[in-house]
Amino acid sequence: MAIKEKDVKKFLAIGLIALLAVVAFLIIKPIALSIIAGLLLAYMCYPIYKFAFKFLREKNTSALATCVIIVVILFIPLWFLMPIAIRQLFDAFNFLQTLDVASFIKGILPSSSAQLNIDVTTTIVSFMGKVSTYTLSSLTNLLLDLPTVLLHSAVIIFVFFFAMRDADKLKSYVKGLSPIKKEKSAEFTKQFREITNGVVYGNFIIGVVQGIATGIGLLIFGVPHALLLTLFAIIAAILPIVGPWLIWVPAAIYLFAAGSTGAGIGFTIYSIIIVSTIDNFLRPYLVSRRTKSASVVVLMGMIGGLIVFGPLGLLIGPLILEYVVLFLDAYKNKALSDIFEE
Repeated sequence: MAIKEKDVKKFLAIGLIALLAVVAFLIIKPIALSIIAGLLLAYMCYPIYKFAFKFLREKNTSALATCVIIVVILFIPLWFLMPIAIRQLFDAFNFLQTLDVASFIKGILPSSSAQLNIDVTTTIVSFMGKVSTYTLSSLTNLLLDLPTVLLHSAVIIFVFFFAMRDADKLKSYVKGLSPIKKEKSAEFTKQFREITNGVVYGNFIIGVVQGIATGIGLLIFGVPHALLLTLFAIIAAILPIVGPWLIWVPAAIYLFAAGSTGAGIGFTIYSIIIVSTIDNFLRPYLVSRRTKSASVVVLMGMIGGLIVFGPLGLLIGPLILEYVVLFLDAYKNKALSDIFEE
């Protein structure tokens, strides 16, 4: 059977498209996470852009003003606070090195066997050593990779700027590529938006605010290494189920144990009234009441995302799992075939 010239051209065209797709993937792969980070940042800050556009009435100027605001809010504090955090980190490591773990364990488990105390002490010391080694190596790698970090930061800001400026064009382009039926597109877009808001605002933004509020309390009531503990509080607050109590409860116990009873009482009241209730005040304004993100799905997404994608995975991981759950629900309800164009 002779091969027609038309078929040959068709296969060549498909092969060329596949080749271009592979080459494009290889080009984008090194900065893919930075591009996603820029898009997510643009999504989070789009309300700020719209507010700026009301006054400036020009897209480029509004996007530039939003970029400047975000850079000032995020990067300038990091520039000044990072050296303090690093110094506190080394101070904490030095304290852990001088800590008599064996006596501490013996005080907690006075009636246990000597072998059990030795095993527990060895486990804790080994864990502390591994955490210290990993943290120091990560910090060293970050400093060594500073040019790469700056390059990725530039990509994030670049994508951030154009994603806000050309948001309408981007939405139209994505809708044009979408295989979802037009009659289902609005409904599905709404569900996607609610999921994204639930993860981005409900977990990430509110978690950051709760962590910062915890840090303010740590600073006001004189808890040592307040900045370092604030960073841990932000991470704990972002994670569902965990929460900032993981930091402020031990800090309150420390204040009582150190004899600062007044500060301990004040910090406990502050944490219960302010830190623990921020979620209740902010969530109705930032997240739709109809958004129902399962805590287990979000937590698994954060853990898996952190392992696969690094810190950005705390956002990407839950979003991916939530979108998968959305499609699985459609499949379970036998509505999957009604979503896509035939």
